Amino acid sequence: MTRYDYPGAPARQGDGPGAPVFALMRAWAAGIVVLLFTEYLQATVVYDYLASDSALESFGGRLMLIHLPNAMCIALATWAAGRVHSDPYRESPAQHLPAAFTVPVVAQVINLALQWDGLVAEGVLMSNAVLVLGCVTGYAVERLQED
Repeated sequence: MTRYDYPGAPARQGDGPGAPVFALMRAWAAGIVVLLFTEYLQATVVYDYLASDSALESFGGRLMLIHLPNAMCIALATWAAGRVHSDPYRESPAQHLPAAFTVPVVAQVINLALQWDGLVAEGVLMSNAVLVLGCVTGYAVERLQED
């Protein structure tokens, strides 16, 4: 029994009624910042300097210049959100999984909604595969760092 386990004891840090929500919001904020920053780098470096029309004609070119960099951006955002999620709540998968995965999934939904008119089957399938690959990779790295 710790000294905080008696009636009227002062609350420990993170024990307030809104603490789980604030922990979730901090994780999402970190994921948003990392996703925006990495996507900005991808758009300015990869698309402006490396991607050309001839390079993007083949599937391999699109894979190397669009899909793999997107997977890295998603993995970094998932990792950052998972790392920032507060300690007492990260032990519960029901609280930790939404903290880590919400930002990439919502970004994917927004991206698909904004590009709805120009979607092709390859783009939808590959972007969803990239989403799964990035989320699983980022979460796995975050959990490996935990141990």
